[in-house]
Amino acid sequence: VRTPDQHSPLQLRAPELQPSSSLSLSLQETWITVLKNSNKHFSTTCGVRAGEKWRKEHGLSRSGTEYGPLTDLPDWSFADGRPAPPMKGQLRRKQEREVLARRIVMLSTEMDRGIEAWKEKQEEAKRMEEHKKSLLLKPKGKLLIKKL
Repeated sequence: VRTPDQHSPLQLRAPELQPSSSLSLSLQETWITVLKNSNKHFSTTCGVRAGEKWRKEHGLSRSGTEYGPLTDLPDWSFADGRPAPPMKGQLRRKQEREVLARRIVMLSTEMDRGIEAWKEKQEEAKRMEEHKKSLLLKPKGKLLIKKL
């Protein structure tokens, strides 16, 4: 019969921690030491979006996941052909598009009304100018003959 202290030769023993100078380091110092001694490069900057410039130049989205068939179409459907219920992301994007479309329509109608008001103002100014010209004194005598 073996006691819990005794292990068979095939069982792994948990390593016992020995007090060492490396354990007394703070966590930050430990990570700095590990990163300095590793041959892997570690970067804390945000990643560059590969191909973003090219996509913009060709009229595509900044990333491949903003819109398109992989984003907009359902991921699956039922075996009998029924479509899958829309996912949360699809519903959110649909709502965002509806809000954007409403805003576009509102701003477009505001622009149309503004253009119409500007045209009416221009016509009114033209009528006022013609009215002022009609109120001026008319040339008489020799000045009238010279004009013709």
